[in-house]
Amino acid sequence: MMATGLPQRRPVPGGVLAGAAPALLPDPADDRFPGRGPVEGGRGSCGGLHREHSGPEGGTLLTTCDTVTVALRHGLEAVDILRLRRACGAVLQSRNGSTVSFLVPAGTWETWHLPGSSCSAGAMLPSATDPRWVIPPSGSGCIARPTDAWVLRSALCEAACTLTAGGLGPF
Repeated sequence: MMATGLPQRRPVPGGVLAGAAPALLPDPADDRFPGRGPVEGGRGSCGGLHREHSGPEGGTLLTTCDTVTVALRHGLEAVDILRLRRACGAVLQSRNGSTVSFLVPAGTWETWHLPGSSCSAGAMLPSATDPRWVIPPSGSGCIARPTDAWVLRSALCEAACTLTAGGLGPF
């Protein structure tokens, strides 16, 4: 526990919190996908140079974007803040509905250190018509736009303060 009374969560190797299952990543037991390490063949921003691999159920493993995963209530509050700022990219809810994952630019996982969240390399994107999308891919090519990592960090901190002030935290 930190001095603030909020639980301190420490990432494990690979950038994923112990016990967390990011919504946009393939199931760890599924060995059909490459590892969660750095992007193979160089880095590119979402929409630029990238590698895609066909995933289950028509999904695509996108290795040029990373994912930031947070608890549902915290994530939805951050989505509201980001939408007001017109800065929200693609967001997906997990299969079990307990977490929300934000698509962020590749390389974010290397420097992401925010308690209460995890950041992992790569993103498993379902089709644009999947009902789990909170903010779906948009545009003519249904491109999943990432959220700027520092803008997301700010929104997550603001969301945590808002939820705590409303008596809904710590979470």
